Amino acid sequence: MPLALLALAIGAFGIGTTEFVIMGLLPQVAAEFGVSVPTAGLLVTGYALGVVIGALPMTVLGTRLSRKRMLMLLMALFVAGNLVSAAAPAFEVMLAGRVIASLAHGAFFGIGSVVAAELVAPEKKAGAIATMFTGLTVANVVGVPLGTLVGQTAGWRVTFAIVAALGVAGLAGIALLVPELPRPKGVRLRHELAAFRNAQVLLAMAMTVLGFGGVFAAVTYIAPMLTRVTGFAESSITWLLVLFGLGMVAGNLVGGRLADRALMPMLFVSLGALALVLAAFTVTAHGKAAAAVTVALIGALGFATVPPLQKRVLDQAHGAPTLASAVNIGAFNLGNALSAWLGGLVIAAGFGYTAPNWVGAALAASALLLAVLSAALERRPAASVPAVPLPAAPRP
Repeated sequence: MPLALLALAIGAFGIGTTEFVIMGLLPQVAAEFGVSVPTAGLLVTGYALGVVIGALPMTVLGTRLSRKRMLMLLMALFVAGNLVSAAAPAFEVMLAGRVIASLAHGAFFGIGSVVAAELVAPEKKAGAIATMFTGLTVANVVGVPLGTLVGQTAGWRVTFAIVAALGVAGLAGIALLVPELPRPKGVRLRHELAAFRNAQVLLAMAMTVLGFGGVFAAVTYIAPMLTRVTGFAESSITWLLVLFGLGMVAGNLVGGRLADRALMPMLFVSLGALALVLAAFTVTAHGKAAAAVTVALIGALGFATVPPLQKRVLDQAHGAPTLASAVNIGAFNLGNALSAWLGGLVIAAGFGYTAPNWVGAALAASALLLAVLSAALERRPAASVPAVPLPAAPRP
C-alpha cells in the first residue's frame, strides 16, 4: 500500500469523526443551548449542506493548485471550523462552525479519490478508494465512540477540540507523505463540467443521494431512538456506535473489493438489502439484541455502496474525474441533509423516533430503482445512446 493512501486515510479519519460524532452528542448539545433534538439535528443537516455547497467552488479552486497543496488547504479549513464549534457561545455559532468545517469535506474526498486511484493499477482503483475511505469508517469505530464518551463525561466542547487536533495530524500526514503528482495537462474547468452532461454520471449521483441518504435517516436520530424506544442507557450509545463503525469498516472493504469485480451487481445487492434492513429497524428497535445487530448491518450495507458509487462516477466521467468525484461526495451529503431533515419532520409530526427508518427504507429502495435503470440504459446498443463529446484538449 502506498504511504500516500495512509496519509489520505488519516485526513479521512478526522473528517469522519467530526461528521458522525455529533449524532451521539445531540441530546447534550440540545440541552446546553436550550433547543429541541430535531432543532439540534440541524447540526447534521447544516454540515451536510455545507459539503454540498463547498464541493464545487473548493474543487474549482483546486484546479489552480497542485492536488497536494489543495488537500493541505482543505485540512486547515477543517481545523478552523472545529475550533469555532468547540468555542461556540450560541447554537447559531456552533452551526456556523459546522458549516465552515464541512466546506473542506467534499473537495477533500473528491480530490483524494482521484489521487488514490492514480497511485495504483487500473484494476485496483476501487480498492484504493476504499482504503482512503477506511479512515472514515475507522473513525466510526474509534473516533466517534471515544468522542461520544468524552463528550458525555468531559463535555462536547472537549470533543470538538480533540477533533481539531486530529485535523492538524491529518495536515501533517499529507504534507509528509502525499507526493506532488503532476497536474493533468489540457484539462480545464469546461472540460470537467462536460462530465455532467453524461446521463450515467447524473444517475450515479442520484443513487448516491438516495442510497446513502437512507442510512442517515436512521442514524441521525440513533441516540434518542435507542435510549427512548429501545431502552438502552445513555452510556450504551458509545458501544452501539462502535458496532455501527465496525459494520462500516467491513462494508467499505468488501464493497471496494467486490466493486472491482462486479460493480453494478454489488450495488443491486447492497441497496436492496439496505432498504429491507432499514424497514426492519422499525421493529427491531424495540429489542436490545435485535437493535444492536441492525445497527451493525446498517453500517455495513450503507458503506458497501460507497466505493462502487464513487468508482461509477470516476469511470463514467472519463478524462475529467476531479470535479465529478468531488460533487459526488457532495451528493452523499445532500442525501445526509435531505434524510436528516425528513427524519426530523416525521419525529416532529408525532410519528415517533422509529419513523425515520421508514424514510430511510424508501430512499434506499428509490436508489435501487435508479441502479436498475442505469444498468438497463448501459445495455442499450451504443448507437441508440447519443454520445456527449468532451472538449478536445488544446494542442501544445
